Amino acid sequence: MHSQKLIKAGIVGGTGYTAGELIRILLYHPFVEIIFVTSQSLQGTSVSEVHRDLVGDTDLKFQEWAQSCDVIFLCLPHGESKNWLRDNEKRISDKVKIIDLGNDFRVDEKWHDKKFVYGLCEFNKEKIMKSSYIANPGCFATAIQLGILPVLGEEKIEEISGVGITGATGAGKALHQTSHFNWRNNNISPYKTFTHQHMAEIEKNVSKMSEIATKINFVPWRGDFTRGIFVSLTFSAKKNLAELNEIYKYTYKYSKFVFVSAGPIDLKQVINTNKALIYIEKAGEKVAVHVAIDNLLKGASGQAVQNMNLIFGLEEKSGLNLKSSVF
Repeated sequence: MHSQKLIKAGIVGGTGYTAGELIRILLYHPFVEIIFVTSQSLQGTSVSEVHRDLVGDTDLKFQEWAQSCDVIFLCLPHGESKNWLRDNEKRISDKVKIIDLGNDFRVDEKWHDKKFVYGLCEFNKEKIMKSSYIANPGCFATAIQLGILPVLGEEKIEEISGVGITGATGAGKALHQTSHFNWRNNNISPYKTFTHQHMAEIEKNVSKMSEIATKINFVPWRGDFTRGIFVSLTFSAKKNLAELNEIYKYTYKYSKFVFVSAGPIDLKQVINTNKALIYIEKAGEKVAVHVAIDNLLKGASGQAVQNMNLIFGLEEKSGLNLKSSVF
């Protein structure tokens, strides 16, 4: 694509955390122009009044969606993307690409005669590049799959156990008791033990990669910080540590964002970036794979832009050269 021709992007459901991050990325993307950002309740309001980090960066106002766009990002509450598509399908040109950041099409990918491709870029790159409809993966699902999919084709793993901690932004913008500052501060707690909503998409993809039925036990935790996900996955494997590291490095050899670290990793290394860092440890036959991502970027909006770049034939890192805040 010639740099002179900008991709016209629209964002449906523009007031939440993921939409705010998406707007921030796209405003500075060299090949994108934001045409519209919608909000049912705040139409006519300046986007920067809601997303205060954008003061001075944009004059955009929330408005109705415009038909003259190349790609639409759906940043709606889970379950609402199907409703929006149903209500607007006659107005959407077949040439418009759809990237859904909700969970509507991650497992049940069919929408009438259209099929949504699961947008885990490191494993579905070729399919994404040929698709017009993308189901952006969940944040925990992204971290867990990046941590376990490489080894499933190399080892018969019967059971994987994992714990993961996520920041308060993982709960969305709506206020809940467990997202109040006085509850979150200096506090952690488990939630949705073994039943997290991302398990369905994880299990679907694991079943495709694994030679045997692999059971996954996952316990998510609420963290006392704003953003980020840190997951630790444990399982038994016969291959030694050097062999495991080689498997992961080979898998992500051409990845622009996933890196296998030689030393321990921490959350600050990935915050405000589209990176995923992986660190592997082994004792006897027990393996621990640690994965760190930013839940709002690699786990949501950054990955959505990565998918867009692949669809439109752009350099995968376009607009995503973001720096972490390590201090």
